[in-house]
Amino acid sequence: MPNTPTAPRLSTSPPPAVVIDTQVVMDWLVFNDVRVQLLVAEVSSGRLRWLGQPAMLDEILHVLGRGVAASYAPDPAQVSAGFAQYCSMASQVPPRAVRLICRDPDDQMFIDLAVEAKARWLISRDRAVLALAKRARAFGVEIRMRPAKSS
Repeated sequence: MPNTPTAPRLSTSPPPAVVIDTQVVMDWLVFNDVRVQLLVAEVSSGRLRWLGQPAMLDEILHVLGRGVAASYAPDPAQVSAGFAQYCSMASQVPPRAVRLICRDPDDQMFIDLAVEAKARWLISRDRAVLALAKRARAFGVEIRMRPAKSS
């Protein structure tokens, strides 16, 4: 049999999935924080697949109108456009993750989606979410922290 070169095979598997919590999404879409630029580049290029659900967009739009976020006069349409462009929205709310319960009920949706969708990573700055990092590994999810802003 002749020794003929073959073309390299392109991977047909989907890119790794990531769930991004509200604070980190705000760092990206509202504050343009340089510390999330690697994550932004990976999602923007399609090397990472950002997973979300409508409740996550609803939460960020609610948060934009209060506190520090409101002082930046964020554009809710721009944030919604960022979700529409980069986030793969789940069509159904995932079931509650058994034995991986967040002490902050508002953050449970990030845990549930990451576990149900078998996301490789959950990116968060939230202490309640980060407290589950060791236990989340048993579910195949690595919870990582984006550095907090320096004072």
